[in-house]
Amino acid sequence: MTDSGHLTPHWRAVPMATDKPAALSIDVSWGTETIRVSNISSQLPPDSTDGHVAAVTAAGGANPTTRLPDASWRAITRATAQAASLEVQLSAATDAPSALLMAENVEGATLRSVVTRVLLSELFPGPQPRTGMEVSEVPDPQTHGVTHEGRPAAILQYRYENLKHLRNHVWQTIHATLSLNSYTTSILTRSVTRNLITHPVEILFEDGTEPIHVLVVRDGITRLASAWALLAGYGADAAQAATLATEALLGAAGAPTGPGLGDRLAVDRAQWRAELRKEFDDEMNGATPGLRVAQIAQSYVVPAQIAIGVEGHAGQSLSAEDLFDDAVRSVLASVHVEFKPWDDAAQNVEVITRALKRIIQQGDPRWSRAELQAVYGLAVGRIPVGELPQIFGGDPAPPGTALWRAVYLISALTQPDLLELLKDEAKRIKGGKRMGMKGFGELLGPITDLPWRVKKKLVTKQARNAWNNGGVLSNDVTQGWTPRPTDDFTKLIAPAMNGDADARLTLAVAGGVALIADKLLTRNVGSSLGAVKEKGGVPFRSDVNKVIDGLSRPNNELGLWTLAVAANTFRGDGLPQNSVPKQSLTGKQPAAAAEPPYVYFQVDLDAPDRIARDADGVPVPLYEWDVVVASDPGRAAKVVSMSAVTGPAPVPAATAPNDASAPVEGDVSANDISGDTPLTSDPLTTLFRYGAVQEGEEASHALPLPAPRAEDAPAPPSQRAAVHREALRLGVQGARDALDHLHALEPEVGEHTPIVPVHQLDELHKLLVGILTDVENLRRRTVEGHAPEGDEPETDESQETVSG
Repeated sequence: MTDSGHLTPHWRAVPMATDKPAALSIDVSWGTETIRVSNISSQLPPDSTDGHVAAVTAAGGANPTTRLPDASWRAITRATAQAASLEVQLSAATDAPSALLMAENVEGATLRSVVTRVLLSELFPGPQPRTGMEVSEVPDPQTHGVTHEGRPAAILQYRYENLKHLRNHVWQTIHATLSLNSYTTSILTRSVTRNLITHPVEILFEDGTEPIHVLVVRDGITRLASAWALLAGYGADAAQAATLATEALLGAAGAPTGPGLGDRLAVDRAQWRAELRKEFDDEMNGATPGLRVAQIAQSYVVPAQIAIGVEGHAGQSLSAEDLFDDAVRSVLASVHVEFKPWDDAAQNVEVITRALKRIIQQGDPRWSRAELQAVYGLAVGRIPVGELPQIFGGDPAPPGTALWRAVYLISALTQPDLLELLKDEAKRIKGGKRMGMKGFGELLGPITDLPWRVKKKLVTKQARNAWNNGGVLSNDVTQGWTPRPTDDFTKLIAPAMNGDADARLTLAVAGGVALIADKLLTRNVGSSLGAVKEKGGVPFRSDVNKVIDGLSRPNNELGLWTLAVAANTFRGDGLPQNSVPKQSLTGKQPAAAAEPPYVYFQVDLDAPDRIARDADGVPVPLYEWDVVVASDPGRAAKVVSMSAVTGPAPVPAATAPNDASAPVEGDVSANDISGDTPLTSDPLTTLFRYGAVQEGEEASHALPLPAPRAEDAPAPPSQRAAVHREALRLGVQGARDALDHLHALEPEVGEHTPIVPVHQLDELHKLLVGILTDVENLRRRTVEGHAPEGDEPETDESQETVSG
């Protein structure tokens, strides 16, 4: 430098030996948009070597704040794009072994992490409260903590049934996440800019497949999934992006079982990256790098913090195996309460399961730790429903059904002393000052519906609202009771009326859960008072838990029978026709069902079988009106006439399919409800005219055109037209059949996943309108071309050419 402080010309002219090629910024087309992609590196980072693995493993083992097995260090190093920086962060100084590690203090523990950049193709999506508490086809794995010499380790075990379960879970998580949100355009512009929260996991398989060690993402799944969507390309839907991710992580055909499974999968992923790097290099060395370079460069690596150590604080009550998982969940909960909240159900499950886990660790002598662990396993789905008889035992043992799971779970969690502790812990986790029974019911709803959540997704929202309104938590239910197992709930009615509180409350919970789950008992709103019973009307307003309280009074025989019949009727594999009747828009008659229709019937105490029937002997369906009336017949009698209280339910008669103005026989007006006009009834067969959506016949495929041969002359146009006509007919029929299949599958598809994404529906709608336009124009021209000479073609003013 000169005395004036300026650089000499000689210094300015000499480039540094370590200068690298400048990063590129290019404009690319992404659909209809032109995106400015910034800071594209000229080369992709290489994979870590065996030397890197050895160095990182040695540094991690020497650091007293980390306790991980060597297999986890291999997985971390393999995933890291800058293994040298990882080694530096782990290298322990004599006086400050964690000086370069990121430290996060949460309730009861300190998490230590390294911050680096990791390869997208080495990151597995972990279970997410936001999607895991929604309706899902593939269950989350069981999660267990890991200890090292009695101290907590920053690693978890995920237990899957088999390799297929893992593949399906990875696919579902990516697909469901992209169905909710996507940052694809943002990542294309700037790549991923915020750290993903990750940690090592050992994946175990129940079928004996060899365990594997991987790096799992716990927060930032949307960024992870969006990076895969970017790599899949513009126009790729969520399913295609999920398939790309699953095949890259676990191999397109799936790896066989046997020794070295983890290493073979790692080699497959390395080969996949090598092909991607070659594609990148080839285009980068071309004349003009384009969109594919941008897609690969912006998604190849992502920033992440990797949890590698955990230390418990003095006085914390959690056991060593639960400390790390609770600490990670605390970090995630703080992020998603303050920054981007999960939905209410996800937050509620997180609160109740963490509260129960904390109570287990307190070692209160009033409860057996093993029994509390069993209740926890039941709540989170770790213990399957079929094991209920073995877990709770007794003589007789409870049936292994979803409804009995709910009964035993609610009985355990509402024992008075445990209930108060759970509320206290839940308040601490949520940061609230008080929690009433409705608040506690809100926590129970999403864990109660776990076994039937998929099959009853159409009414899940109403059911959870009913739990938010108190659910089955009547005053008596929260005072402590023991379930009374039985194979027929009506056997509990006589003991219940004779003072057996356990029998009575078993009926209250079992019948109440059934009615809530099937939308026959909901959180009443003001509009319900003005509606007819077939439309969800009720005679008076009442909280859900008060209705349960009224139904289960020992002197209310009608209420107890209503609960018992509901509990006996309940099925966890579908919905009753009372709650969501299936309607036919095409006039198709339903095929004969393999099983009897799933219907709740109204109770008649004077009938031999206690089932109300109309004048033709047809059972009368149960409605929420009848449930509310049965909870307090005296109050109902003050609101409506006794004929409305005890009379059979009117059912609207079917109208002619093509006559929208045809009067509906048996329609009920507000005056009818008031008692000015006696109520009438129709046969229940009209209710069953709404058949289940029928599976269409196996979709036909269009006939393929014969492959032309050079020596053959082309077929005459009329012959080729015949082939295309048949292809058109079969194609349209196949579309109809595919749509029928989609309608049939819609109730079973995850709630967070639309059966067909909106953008695809828009594209299909546009395509179908275009086809309809062309078909109509062909029809008109054909009619006009074949009209008798001298006559005008017949026209229909109601049919106009559809504008595309």
